[in-house]
Amino acid sequence: MTTTYTLFTTCPRGLEPILAQELQQQGCTDITPTDGGVSCKGTLAHVYRVNLHSRTASRVLLQLTRATYRGEDDIYKAAKNLKWQDWFSVNQTFRVKVEGKRANVKSLDFIALKIKDGVCDRFRDHCGERPSIDKVRPNVRIHAFLDERNVSIFIDTSGEALFKRGYRQGTGEAPLRENLAAGLLLLAGYDGSQPFQDPFCGSGTIAIEAALIALNRAAGLNRRFGFENLANFDKALWIKLKAEARSQIKDKPLAKISASDNDRFMTRAAKENAQEAEVDMFIEINALDAQDTRPNGENGVVVSNPPYGVRLAEVQALHALYPQLGSWLKQHYAGWTAGMFTGDMEMPKLMRLKPKRKIPLFNGNLDCRLFLFDMVSGSNRDK
Repeated sequence: MTTTYTLFTTCPRGLEPILAQELQQQGCTDITPTDGGVSCKGTLAHVYRVNLHSRTASRVLLQLTRATYRGEDDIYKAAKNLKWQDWFSVNQTFRVKVEGKRANVKSLDFIALKIKDGVCDRFRDHCGERPSIDKVRPNVRIHAFLDERNVSIFIDTSGEALFKRGYRQGTGEAPLRENLAAGLLLLAGYDGSQPFQDPFCGSGTIAIEAALIALNRAAGLNRRFGFENLANFDKALWIKLKAEARSQIKDKPLAKISASDNDRFMTRAAKENAQEAEVDMFIEINALDAQDTRPNGENGVVVSNPPYGVRLAEVQALHALYPQLGSWLKQHYAGWTAGMFTGDMEMPKLMRLKPKRKIPLFNGNLDCRLFLFDMVSGSNRDK
């Protein structure tokens, strides 16, 4: 357990600073944010803790080797030289995923095959058998990253991506991933002590993540992880870490949490998801037009992902709505922080509000912004 590994923890682009803070809280060292993730050092105990507690991480990858390469055979050798039998057994299935940035190879898919061959040949030399591939539900996931000169090979300690908390049942057309929703809340300064509202709640993801933060409930408490399939899995330590996490859960949030949407189908889905996440008793969910919602307390936080149109008619309808939203916020939400996450860069101007921060983020491949406003009654107008 005392061996220190190089780890690379991935996250939605734009959330690297928040993830770096989370890694620091879990005791990792040598923390270096980069595009799409954060590298750090940590033991297996840190690996377990980050998987369990991080709200913004997508995957925790443990580096097994980093080697220079000139051609495909160098990458094959790097894979074959690893003691895979120390990490998993020949009876377990695995899959390989390769990504590259300016990689000097003809095909990343071919590199994935070379790494697969390296793994299988290592097992055949060691025990006379080859493990099987499973591209859908493998026991073990192997990741490789190539740049111009180096290949890094990792074992994935997360398994299913970490945004899959295990509570989502019903969703809308373009649901927000859970780790991005949590990141929006943390960027807006929500810590669970303030009242919270989402007036465009969709399937309820932001409000559910707000409840998990307010209850201090570890994000990964109700799911399984890839490291549980590895040969060096320390079950006793894992039971201890989960028990510690459970002991830190609060009985109820300190302030009210509300969510609403004008689509009854979506509020029904939000209620089902909240129930699955075991937070339905802490979130008030209503079918309401956004402008009919009113504050559920003082000096709270609004974080929302309002619809943004793709077709021209949708865009025009939304642009007509934005000035009304700006007036509604100014009229009713003085003293609150409002965060609007959108792909529409015109939103603040049309709301006639001046954001205190514009944070670039990506929702999948979609370039978005989190616009943060400090609401002061009758002011904040962009003259």
